[in-house]
Amino acid sequence: MSSLAVFDPQAERIAELEIALAKAERINRVLMDRVERSTDLQGNAFSLFETAIALEGRVRDRTADLERALSDLAATNAELAAAKEAADGAELRLRDAINSINEGFAIFDVDDRLILCNETYLGLWPGVADRIQPGLTFGEIVQLISDSGETLGARVSPQRWVSERLAQHGVADGGHIQVLADGRWIQANELRTSEGGIVGIYTDITDVKAEDARQRARDLAEKTAILQATLDNIRLGVVVYDADRQLIASNGPLLATIGLPDDGLPLVMTHADLVATCSRLNGPMDVDLPLDWLAHGSADVVAQRRHGSGRVIEVRRSSMADGGMVMSFEDITERLAADEALRETNETLERRVEERTADIAAVNAELQRAEAAMRDAKTAAEDANISKTRFLAAASHDLLQPLNAARLFVSAIAERRLATPTRTLVRQTGSALDSVEDLLEALLEISKLDAGAIVPQVTDFPIAELLGALRAEFTAVARARGLTLRIPASPLWVRSDMRLVRRILQNLLSNALRYTEAGGVELRCRKDGDQVRIEVIDTGIGIPAEHHDTIFQEFRRLDEGGRDRGRGMGLGLAIVQRAARMLGLRVKLRSTPGQGSVFRLSLPIAVPMQQTLPAPAPLRRRSTSGQTVLVIDNEPAILEGMAAMLGGWGCEVTGVRSAADALRAVSAGLCPNLIIADYHLDNGETGDDAALDVRTRLGSDVPVIVITADRMPELRDKLLAQGFDCLTKPVKPAQLRALLNRPETIKRG
Repeated sequence: MSSLAVFDPQAERIAELEIALAKAERINRVLMDRVERSTDLQGNAFSLFETAIALEGRVRDRTADLERALSDLAATNAELAAAKEAADGAELRLRDAINSINEGFAIFDVDDRLILCNETYLGLWPGVADRIQPGLTFGEIVQLISDSGETLGARVSPQRWVSERLAQHGVADGGHIQVLADGRWIQANELRTSEGGIVGIYTDITDVKAEDARQRARDLAEKTAILQATLDNIRLGVVVYDADRQLIASNGPLLATIGLPDDGLPLVMTHADLVATCSRLNGPMDVDLPLDWLAHGSADVVAQRRHGSGRVIEVRRSSMADGGMVMSFEDITERLAADEALRETNETLERRVEERTADIAAVNAELQRAEAAMRDAKTAAEDANISKTRFLAAASHDLLQPLNAARLFVSAIAERRLATPTRTLVRQTGSALDSVEDLLEALLEISKLDAGAIVPQVTDFPIAELLGALRAEFTAVARARGLTLRIPASPLWVRSDMRLVRRILQNLLSNALRYTEAGGVELRCRKDGDQVRIEVIDTGIGIPAEHHDTIFQEFRRLDEGGRDRGRGMGLGLAIVQRAARMLGLRVKLRSTPGQGSVFRLSLPIAVPMQQTLPAPAPLRRRSTSGQTVLVIDNEPAILEGMAAMLGGWGCEVTGVRSAADALRAVSAGLCPNLIIADYHLDNGETGDDAALDVRTRLGSDVPVIVITADRMPELRDKLLAQGFDCLTKPVKPAQLRALLNRPETIKRG
């Protein structure tokens, strides 16, 4: 360790006392001289005697002063010696303490000059250690290190490294990392002292970095295994090729779907091998080349391939961002057979109706009986439709459970660091889950509309609220497709059900954006007498006149020239027609192929009312890290998915399958900050009752989020009245995380 010279107060005190002593001696000499001169001038014995007596008194006084000064000098010398010994001991102990620590240590004064450092600090810079001495400024030390190339940054860009290092040192408010040229990693923590200097601690964290790299490798291996397990549980056969057309991933159902045995994977290791093998096993390729390679950036392509065995396989191809391609294979033989059987059944029914109509025309009495039979048949059909809707609503929980678990697992995987090919697969898996979710939600909504489960709530409301929400929802979609979206503000008020009107306009805007390749989409509101005319106008492909009625039927999609329009399911306009019919409205269409389309509906105008808008509450967020969450769900897969996703957010998760298990966990000491409960549990239990039991046992109003597949407003109102938050399945991670980040949701334990 090196140091500057230390100031010695003892030497200064001795110098002051010596000056005082010399002054006293000069005074004595002056007094003696005066006495001698007085004797010479007077020559008088009595005067000599008198002068001697005065001189003796003065000498005694000066001698006493001198003795006291010498005594003070001796005491001061003793104190200074003791202080110097203590200072030397303290300095020695400080040197020993600094040299004994494992971290590098250096302290700089207010002028940023090195005061002292230890051997560990000098060992960080072996090339210039002998040149680092007290008195050097930090900038001079940094320049020495840069010139010697002791750090990796100094070797790559010396001037940039010097400027950045000086800036970090000047701030001196925490730690930063330096990578040395010999491979070591150093964490530098620099803080300012009370006197304005800077003290730095430099820690070698090379071993910590190495362990972190090993942990990341283990995490990546685990995520890869989870992703492969997810692919293997998908019903479709999936295969992924990279930009060089080499196989990088596949799943279990692939080989069986294309007709290969379980050990047939070596036959599809390249895309060319796949095409050759499928041609050999299932017959030559069709003219549309359903297995051909897609160019980078191409739109998704869906084709059907009929095998020699009679099976029909639907092949979907999607190009990847890195130039590779994903292919999925689905056996749709049974689905096509069912469609054909349904068509034949419809034809048979039509013939039977014609025969019955002829009989009715022939016999008037038979007509009455036939009308009664038709009424009975209609009633039975309506009852069957209601039963179907009730069954679909009751089964929605079981339909959405595996989808909910899959979304949780995919979200947990997406939160982690992944290689680019793996992240692409995760994103495509999430997109597939989104498609399934959209399909189920559309089917449930159509069923509710058909069964009359949705009752319109007619109120007066400003159309501007609806337009603002739609603008926020679809602006990003339009931008992503390279289209313009105009939704001008409007001061008009209308009288209708705001929720159903919004659903109608959402589907019309979504369809307009999907079928528009260039130009844009506009939603226009205008007063038309006692009505407000709302039009959705696009510059898309247009709709031939012969399809103006059929597009409002279920699963009917326009596919001009075989081009894919974003994987629509053909349910959007069916929902539009049913919602409009429930409101007593009619959706009108004006369209010409190649010139775009205009969908129009008219709503009754309403008198504007004065609104008092509450002041927006300030947005506050809290971190979910470190929170204890109790998850109650009867499905193990959901518990595992929740644990993976919430654990990735920093939460401590305890999963149980019933209210009894939850109470046992609380009795064992669990004190959660939040309860997440599935509404439908086993044996007739419900999640809200289980949460209330846990609250009672804890004696605390712990925040509760209830997750349900039931989308009925009555259930949501019931949960909100209990003070619970409600999410519908499948859970969207962003919605759940937004709830968790609210201060009123997560309470500090």
